Amino acid sequence: MSELGTTVIVGVGEGLGASLGRRFAAAGHPVALAARDADKLAPLVNEIENNGGTAMAYAADAAEDENIANLFSSAEADLGPVDVAIFNAGARYQASILDMDSEKFQSVWRTSCLGGMIVGREAARLMAPRGRGTILFTGGRPSRRAEAELAAFAAGKFGLRAVAQSMARELAPKGIHVSHFIIEG
Repeated sequence: MSELGTTVIVGVGEGLGASLGRRFAAAGHPVALAARDADKLAPLVNEIENNGGTAMAYAADAAEDENIANLFSSAEADLGPVDVAIFNAGARYQASILDMDSEKFQSVWRTSCLGGMIVGREAARLMAPRGRGTILFTGGRPSRRAEAELAAFAAGKFGLRAVAQSMARELAPKGIHVSHFIIEG
């Protein structure tokens, strides 16, 4: 196991999630890469390992408590203690408010906001007894400004930012750093 703690990244796709996995692995962290479909992560795991890093893929739905609890438990058992957790999941959905489906709105909010709370909570449950750790949340422009036809996505990302702020204030005295980053792109 590495001297650097494990980094868990939830919401790994071809873009930012994959880039975060590559970067943390290159810095020497074992990385646990999580997506709903872990099989899609095989090329990234192979790339990281071919470049001298350590990576494992896990299937997990961020908005499901048991999935995320199992993810963190498995990552610790397989790779070592989790020092960094990154929530990068989101569900961008564009529709006029006149046509907005309530169930779709809830689904987008569950992925973008509730999922972040669950990931942050499970990471904090491991980190708090150790008195250290870092929890990072990624957001985008809708985290601070809602645009036309993006009500569901903005509600999820606005909410995620609030969760991160609340967690930062609660967990800082426990030695856990929590940040929310707005990545435009």
